[in-house]
Amino acid sequence: MPGVPVITLTTDFGYKDPLAAIMKGVILGINPSVNIVDITHLVGKYQVREAALIIGMSYREFPARSIHVAVTDPGVGSPRRPLLVEAEGHYFIGPDNGVFSMVYLEAGTFRATHLTSTHYFGPKRSTTFHGRDIFAPVAAWLSKGIESSKFGEPITDFVKFDIPSPSFSSANALEGEVIYIDTYGNAITNIRVEDIEKLRFSRPDGTMRAVVKGKEASLKQYYEQAGERGLYALVNSMDRLEFFVYRGDASREYGIAVGDPVGIILR
Repeated sequence: MPGVPVITLTTDFGYKDPLAAIMKGVILGINPSVNIVDITHLVGKYQVREAALIIGMSYREFPARSIHVAVTDPGVGSPRRPLLVEAEGHYFIGPDNGVFSMVYLEAGTFRATHLTSTHYFGPKRSTTFHGRDIFAPVAAWLSKGIESSKFGEPITDFVKFDIPSPSFSSANALEGEVIYIDTYGNAITNIRVEDIEKLRFSRPDGTMRAVVKGKEASLKQYYEQAGERGLYALVNSMDRLEFFVYRGDASREYGIAVGDPVGIILR
């Protein structure tokens, strides 16, 4: 594997316990030259769907052939399978519980492998910490150039869950939903910039308004442009429609939650 390999970590471990650091220790014990990057360890506890969204929004910003380890794993120790996925020039390692669903959705092609080559696992085989015992050591050996085909057998019956897609309810209206609330209380939706462009194409001279929970929000280009207090919307750095309150918390102040319906109306 050319260059210095990169391994990212996404977990719900938090920072009180040493679990994330232990995984890093395992990785460095096998490959001390690897670069380890924390995407986050603050995924909501057991929130596999949230982890899937975070990985899907993040991995393309890393160099090709990066290895992304995800451990949000309420089924640890059960018969659920450990998994290696190859997609868009990246590798993904974690439990087969749907945590890579957004990767499956957006990747043109991908390959999933059930990790069965136990000689690449760690010496300990607990039923509560596969991050240490399976996922970290496999990522480390992969970063040293071991061919992905050597880690197990290809599968096609991997677990995935539906990621909601926006739809056009009419020629002048686009409907979607909130899929993520960030640290600032901004509500990120499944409506992408390309969806908005399709809507605008139907009436280039029309005025767009975003709607969530029956509340209209005018579209801005950047946060400070909002000026006065209130609910606004913009296309964020991940090319998704986002509702926000400037220097506030849209989720708390307007009761916005994941799953709430949203829309864009062209008038």
